[in-house]
Order: sequence, then C-alpha cells, then structure tokens
Amino acid sequence: MRNPLLVFVLLVCFANLSSQNPHGIGLKIDCASCHSPESWSIGADYWKTVDPGNPQTSNTTSPDEVRFHHGKTTFELTGQHAAVDCRSCHETLVFSKAASDCISCHIDIHQQTVGMDCARCHNTSHWLVDNITQLHVENGFPLLGSHNAASCIDCHISETGLQFHRIGNDCINCHRDTYEATTAPNHLAAGFSTDCVACHDMTAKDWFWTTGGANHLFFPLTKGHQITDCARCHTGGNYTNTPTDCFACHEADFRATTSPDHEAGNFPTNCAACHNTDPGWNATDFTQHDQEYFPIYSGNHRGEWNQCTDCHYASGDFKLFSCTNCHEHNNAGELANDHDDVSGYSFSSNACYSCHPKGEE
Repeated sequence: MRNPLLVFVLLVCFANLSSQNPHGIGLKIDCASCHSPESWSIGADYWKTVDPGNPQTSNTTSPDEVRFHHGKTTFELTGQHAAVDCRSCHETLVFSKAASDCISCHIDIHQQTVGMDCARCHNTSHWLVDNITQLHVENGFPLLGSHNAASCIDCHISETGLQFHRIGNDCINCHRDTYEATTAPNHLAAGFSTDCVACHDMTAKDWFWTTGGANHLFFPLTKGHQITDCARCHTGGNYTNTPTDCFACHEADFRATTSPDHEAGNFPTNCAACHNTDPGWNATDFTQHDQEYFPIYSGNHRGEWNQCTDCHYASGDFKLFSCTNCHEHNNAGELANDHDDVSGYSFSSNACYSCHPKGEE
C-alpha cells in the first residue's frame, strides 16, 4: 500500500510548483521555449530568432519548431503590433487574460457608430481607411457618380466628424431638402415619388440633378424629344397622368399640316405609323406602304421619290395617285408601242397599277 505521507508531500510540491508559475496554470509549454538558464529575461534577439516571417535555422532543428512565438497563437503580430511592448497588451504575466478584440486595447473614437471590429476598416499597419468604396458596396450603398467625389462628412454629419451613424440607403434621407425646395418642376406639389432614382441617375456627375441626369426611360427623351423644359409636355404642373401617345401632344401639328393634308386625307392619328422622333417630322418610317399598298422603300421605286405628293397629287385624298406623272407622261404613243401586245391597254395610272402592283418592269 502506498505511503499516505508521500502522496501528501507530492501534492504539496505540485501545488507549490503551480503557484510559482507567474503565467497561470493555463500555460502548458516548457519554460525553455522562451527562457534560458542564464536569465528569466527574454532578450530582444530572441524575437528576431523566432520571427516566423524570417525563420532562423540551426544545424539540428529550426527554432520556429521548438521555441515560442506569437505566430503560434490565434493573434499573429503584424504591422504596428510587432513593434509594441508586450506589456502594452499583457498587463499581467497571465497571458490568457489579454483580450484579442480591438476594442479592448483601442479607444473607440467613433463611439460605436461603426461597430467594434476595427479590422472592418483598418489594418495593423496604419489607421488610414483605404477601402471606403468596398465598405459602401458591402453596406448596400455604392459610391456612384457624384457620391464618389463627396467627402464623408457631407453625408455623415456629426458633432465630432468621427461618428458615422447609418443614415439609410434611400436618397430622400439626404436629399429631402432638395426635393422640397425644387420648383422646376415642383416635386412636392406634383406629388413626385421620394424615390429619387425613379427619375434621376445616381451615376450622373451632376450635383444639381438637371435633366442631363434624369432617368426618363419610360419615355426616352431622344432626338426631337430631347428638351429641357418639362412643362412643354407636362402642362399645368401635372406629372402624374401625362399621356404618352403622339396625338395627345401633337394634335395641333396634325391638323395644321397641309402637305399633305392629314385631316382631309383621313390619316391615322398614330403619328409613329409614318414618323420617327427625328426633328423635322420627315415621313421616313412608313414602311408598311410596301406590304399594304405599293413598294416605295424597296424594289424599282426605292429612292425615286422625295415627298408623298410626288405620287399622291391630291393632298386631301391619298386614294388618288399618279403613275403617269413620272412614266413617259409626255410620250403616250411610245408607251402604247411598248404595250401593243397588251389587250385593252389604257394610258392611265389605275391601269398601270392593275398590271404592275409591285412596280416591277
């Protein structure tokens, strides 16, 4: 049977040894990993020897394998952390008491307005923030257009200039004063949406929100519609139910046109059937004429006319047309000779069309 006295002595000795460890009982590494027989002090050369970024080797084994360095912990010393005195972080010799979160050592000058994880914005080399663009992308507000040139304090207004309270990603959170002060057009009176990007382009480098940055994709302001006076279409200050059909805006043009007379000719009020948005209202897009009536954009008559009245001589009735105005109208005899094998030949436009419905030879 074991000697009870011996067991007691061993327990006392063990407890005494444990109590002599200034680093606490949680540190389970050999003292020789850091200290030498000459002194308990750890010389500065030691840390150079075990620098994991510049390992020193001996004839037998690498010190990086047998000696302690911070790279073996969960908190590697990089940047400015590698140059600070150990006691700046380790206030006691019980190393496990040193916290690894930034806020435990660094004063939060932002007063918790950006969280407590300094590493989200800063690195260990310096306090400068060089990823502002990426940070805004991650927070759902990319710095596009004029926002990319703005100073942080233009949006994040505080009494210290170091607080960055979240102000929301909706435009109106910053631009409400502009919205309410705008009179051309009056956004508030017209009941405009407070979702600014419905009309304005965030990518436009334009602090004044002019029409150059307006998003009018639902009705593209191009060519003849490229105007800067909104009131020309939005009459009476009403921006909510402005019609988008051509005739609603261009009825006066339709009724005043005499060459040809649209009203007398019973033209459709769908202006886009013949016209595009090019300035001048040239009827260059009525390609339906080729399929529904007679080829004038293709075939032998392509490029052989300039105006509708070249063929439709009666501006009030486009059912009337003339072939003989262009085709040998002064030489009916020659045409008759060319058609001497055609039974019932008649020198008239209707006769031409009945035999040449596509304008072919």
